[in-house]
Amino acid sequence: MRQTWRWFGPNDTVSVDDMLQSGVEGVVSALHHVPTGDVWTAEEIARRQNEIGTRRNGGASGLAWEVVESLPVSEDIKKQNGNWRDHIANYRASMENLAAAGIRVICYNFMPVLDWTRTDLAWSLPHGGTCMRFDLVDFAAFDLFVLGRKGAAADYCAELTDHAKTRFAAMSEDRKTQLAHNVTCGLPGAAEHLTLEGVRSHLSEYDGIDAHMLRGNLMAFLEEVVPTAERLGLRLCCHPDDPPFPLLGLPRVMSTEDDYRFILEAIDSPANGMTLCSGSLGARPDNDLPGMMRRLGNRVHFLHLRNVKRDIADGIGSFFEAEHLDGDVDMVALVAAVLDEESRRKANGREDSQIPMRPDHGQDILDDLGRRSQPGYPTIGRMKGLAELRGVMRALSHTASQKG
Repeated sequence: MRQTWRWFGPNDTVSVDDMLQSGVEGVVSALHHVPTGDVWTAEEIARRQNEIGTRRNGGASGLAWEVVESLPVSEDIKKQNGNWRDHIANYRASMENLAAAGIRVICYNFMPVLDWTRTDLAWSLPHGGTCMRFDLVDFAAFDLFVLGRKGAAADYCAELTDHAKTRFAAMSEDRKTQLAHNVTCGLPGAAEHLTLEGVRSHLSEYDGIDAHMLRGNLMAFLEEVVPTAERLGLRLCCHPDDPPFPLLGLPRVMSTEDDYRFILEAIDSPANGMTLCSGSLGARPDNDLPGMMRRLGNRVHFLHLRNVKRDIADGIGSFFEAEHLDGDVDMVALVAAVLDEESRRKANGREDSQIPMRPDHGQDILDDLGRRSQPGYPTIGRMKGLAELRGVMRALSHTASQKG
């Protein structure tokens, strides 16, 4: 696996020098300051490449921008309204510019309104560190009593509604404000942040758009951009829903193996692929991550390796971000499946035999606790996760070489 690191640009609490010292081989980044729907120009792409390629002392870092995460898909495209056709044209223009700059992998998602959702961004752990958490009772309290979404009551059972009402009654005003901020935090690194009124406005525009229609809009988007990706030699890879189940009455269309199989078979192109995020998919007990890698691995273009611990082992609901090797995902089995896929690719002469991987998220520990990094992206916590994953990779590779 190609060991990469997500970097949010010059304002990131992790420097280029820090990435080098972490031992990463490549960088995952995006132009977060460019409004969604606008073109990523050649000049802005080159500026980010230069920032990644330059150390604090002005010398060359030897690192390169290898994966885009994310080239965001606008809400207009997801809903097929407003300026959606112009936004698709701009998306293709951005792809042209990225390809011209030598970047080949583009991650995106098709989650409506909220790109990812957590109720706690710094949940206290027994060891004194913190992590991100999704608490279903807190989320129901937000939906029912903070956002006040029309029709929300029908989405929750009586028992959960009662728990949410009790939880909400015990919240301070500061906690209510913090909960609203956490839920609407938006795409990591993005300059655009939603207000409660903004969420309500978006939700009203999704009235009448069910999962079938949203999947149709995703297919229409792919039919427009995949041919461009093929021509340019790009690999597009869709990130799963996070969490992988419906929220706020909105449809989800990228939450299970069947969801991925549908789009991969419908548009059967090497340019149309998957970002396998073990944390997002792992929040559902019915997602078999090692099995998904074995069955769909030939179309996996990017890996997010992180772990989650579900409150209910066999149910969908609350979870927190666990240590990389200590959650409900069998990370060792998943890494083994990835290494097997890479061996097959190498034997078949594929130029993408090495799949880019990044240690996704991480618990805030030690000096992370005072750094105020992007939620989910602490320095030391991710370094710890990368070291653990690197150890698993080395051990499995060593065992395989000894058998050979």
